[in-house]
Amino acid sequence: MNARARHEARAAYVMLTPSLIGVGLFLILPVLGVLALSLLRWNLISTPRWVGLANYAHVFTSGQFLNSMWVTVAFTVMTIPTAIALGLLLALAINRKLPGTSWLRVLYVLPWVSAPLALGVVWKWLLDPSYGAVNALLGRRVEWLTDPQLALPSVVFVQVWSTVGYISLFFLAGLQQIPTAVYEAATLDGAGRVRMLRSVTLPLLRPTMFFVTVTSVIASFQVFDAIYAMTRGGPAFRTDVIASRIYDEAFVNLRLGRAAAMAVVLFAVLVLITLIQQRYFRRRITYDMS
Repeated sequence: MNARARHEARAAYVMLTPSLIGVGLFLILPVLGVLALSLLRWNLISTPRWVGLANYAHVFTSGQFLNSMWVTVAFTVMTIPTAIALGLLLALAINRKLPGTSWLRVLYVLPWVSAPLALGVVWKWLLDPSYGAVNALLGRRVEWLTDPQLALPSVVFVQVWSTVGYISLFFLAGLQQIPTAVYEAATLDGAGRVRMLRSVTLPLLRPTMFFVTVTSVIASFQVFDAIYAMTRGGPAFRTDVIASRIYDEAFVNLRLGRAAAMAVVLFAVLVLITLIQQRYFRRRITYDMS
């Protein structure tokens, strides 16, 4: 490199230093700490003891962890398609610029900006079988959070309700980036609303769809607060997602090494899922709409 290039490189590193320090302290070091902790046996009281890969061996043979993985996958499969479909429909409705849509945007995003733990407490009260407002409206007693068949769908409903507004705002931003000339050309070609949605809107929303899908899946695999407030993983471990299992293992059973191993496995699963999603969307994304 010539002198000018070296000077620009040094200037760039100087300006990146604050961000690099933040990434190192709050991302890289904690990840390395969890990796190291996953190789130890420690209960927060006694001296940590090296056990190697024994924690991972226990994780992959633990019925509770495998159940938590299955519950998390089921929770994600039920939540993500529903939230994305409803978010897209809301974005399409808001994008029509009808009167009052500005206020609707605020209302849609309020659940997402609220504390998940507080929302879980509110919904636990609303779904209470004896005094809940939902059962009062229905005029019958339904065990929403204690029936093994209804508990998971109930927390899925709360998760969809709390995230659909957030998703709709991203879709709305994507819709507003699509040139009107594209729709005018499709109209001249005789395309109806359904054909225009399928052949114009959805293909040009693929970058937004990729971002929303990846972030929603990651958030779904890490969900904890609302479920902790509503069910504590019950009944009969039907809502015992991975994050709840990690919390119980670490702070209830005081097995930090096993909890760290579970966290590492969760991290690896999320990386794998993200890579698969990136590979799927890579050849289907259109960025240039000029």
